[in-house]
Amino acid sequence: MPLKIGLTGGIGSGKTTVAKVFELLEIPVYYADAASKRLYKTDSELIAKLKENFGEDIYQQEELDITRLASIVFSQPDKLALLNQLVHPPTIRDAENWMKSQTAPYVIKEAALLFESGSVAGLDLVIGVYAPQHIRLKRVIDRDNTSREEVLSRMKRQISEEIKMRLCDFVINNNEQELVIPQVIALHQKLMALALENAG
Repeated sequence: MPLKIGLTGGIGSGKTTVAKVFELLEIPVYYADAASKRLYKTDSELIAKLKENFGEDIYQQEELDITRLASIVFSQPDKLALLNQLVHPPTIRDAENWMKSQTAPYVIKEAALLFESGSVAGLDLVIGVYAPQHIRLKRVIDRDNTSREEVLSRMKRQISEEIKMRLCDFVINNNEQELVIPQVIALHQKLMALALENAG
């Protein structure tokens, strides 16, 4: 079984960019957000629970109406908590099955809510990707073409970046002052060595 490594960071930290560098180094990456979007379409138990809790019309022609769901959950914190309770368990199961099927020395699970969802429990180590708030704000405003207020509101729904980084075993700085690729390569070498020890 490969070493199971979590990769997390706040919105706009650049964790997907870091994940893509690991993929270039031939390390398999599981993207929790993409997986949950797939499960919205394929997991019949999850679909039934979403319809039961958010209304039958949350699905239009078997496609989840993401805009409608977002308008419900982001204005009602209790509904957002309920959505997370429904989505996280099947995503965690899906990730575990995926990790078991991999043959690389280590694998990465990329997820924004690694600590918040409880999915950190099954992992061996966690990498955090850190960027100061002003940089993250600008990145997300530019990327999503959204307002400062909307981004700050999304940030408030995640645990503070400083606390998150303290919970991680390794931190990659993506602060536009340090190059990311050399940090990832150095960490890759460290993780390969750990994976070899683990296998021995």
